[in-house]
Amino acid sequence: MIGKGHSISSTKVSISYGWNQEKEAEVVLKEHLAGDTPAEITEEFKIIQSQNERCHNNTLSFIVSPSIEDGRDLTKKDLEEIAKKFLKEMNLQNNQSIGFVHRDKAHTHIHIYTNRIGFDGKAYNDSFIGKRSQLAADNVAKELGLSRARGIQKERLQELKNLRQEIKIINDRVLKTRPKSMDEYMSKMKAHKVEVIPTVNKSNQLQGFSVEYKGVNLKASEVHRDMSGNRLIAQISQNRSLTRLKEAPKSLLIMNKTVQLSSNLSTKIAKELIKGALKALDTGIGI
Repeated sequence: MIGKGHSISSTKVSISYGWNQEKEAEVVLKEHLAGDTPAEITEEFKIIQSQNERCHNNTLSFIVSPSIEDGRDLTKKDLEEIAKKFLKEMNLQNNQSIGFVHRDKAHTHIHIYTNRIGFDGKAYNDSFIGKRSQLAADNVAKELGLSRARGIQKERLQELKNLRQEIKIINDRVLKTRPKSMDEYMSKMKAHKVEVIPTVNKSNQLQGFSVEYKGVNLKASEVHRDMSGNRLIAQISQNRSLTRLKEAPKSLLIMNKTVQLSSNLSTKIAKELIKGALKALDTGIGI
């Protein structure tokens, strides 16, 4: 089971999406709420949120996704239990929450919208909420005997095998043109309908890349390990110089903005440069 979470400000719009009948939406959870429409639920959220006007992103949005196989057999009661256990793992069982199941396509998943402001007027700490959501979902899956995140991700990547191969072929063609910057690489990928999206955190540190192709979004490293951020940056940075780079760059120009490289990414790039230097020595190529 996979869990995702983040803070949002568009409460009514998000709840309306959750209640979308075109996606065969069905309410599976309602905690500390009486309303029967998105507008009514939003107003109930606002009453509590008015106690803390300093918090802008005052609603929490979660998606809890069982595996495709598990999802086929889960009843409404099962999904309610999953949602409640997930909120308890997140220590949000006492906050207002509304949960919907979507059974559109083949993948049953639950959308949960929770008031970030508690009845005491305090805002829930949303630090690392994405990672904490995944951990909470994994704990629930373990408790209920459902497939855990790693198995689901492997299943998804196998389903997308052909698409991933298409992206990798495009990537290899683009790299053969020896782009001298990430912007040039991203532009050439875009010309082949592959959108390369940098992942930059709040501290303006680049952490990696994702790609979007034919409506599917994947981490670049999920397409192929050769497309991981450290390998791409090492190879493209090397294209700018006639002599082999001795150390990893500390920053990068992407989309006309300078971003810093996270320490983790810099360390990985340095390792790639060392590998390249050793390979050059082995093959007799001058460095």
